[in-house]
Amino acid sequence: MPISLDETDRALLGLLRDNARASAAELARKLRLARTTVQSRLARLERERVVVGYTVVVPDAAEAALVRAHVLITARPKQSAGIEAALRRIPEVRTLHSVSGPFDLIAVLAAESIGALDALIDRIGELEGVERTTSAIVLSTRIAR
Repeated sequence: MPISLDETDRALLGLLRDNARASAAELARKLRLARTTVQSRLARLERERVVVGYTVVVPDAAEAALVRAHVLITARPKQSAGIEAALRRIPEVRTLHSVSGPFDLIAVLAAESIGALDALIDRIGELEGVERTTSAIVLSTRIAR
């Protein structure tokens, strides 16, 4: 059964994305709700596994210094599984998304330098089954949730 989220639930989730450590009292004040209402909504969202945990993300200095890029990959028909297997073996591939549209996959890469990133993109382009790649280097991150 699909989970039904109303406008208040979505607003609560947005506040938690901004600060998962916010107290129920603070969340209630921002939402203009009773603290007990916020607590019961949080309990329901946890029970329904909409909220599955609260976490802290601390970028380590070495990781923050890396050059990042998104590489859009067009695969030959029925070659995505082989490309995925090859990309799993490349540690600089941080995330891989299967997507709809003109591309089949989007790989998020992190490399030590522009030169290393260039070589990595070439390496991906040479993988069996990769028809074409288009890359975009991340200049800055404006929102990270």
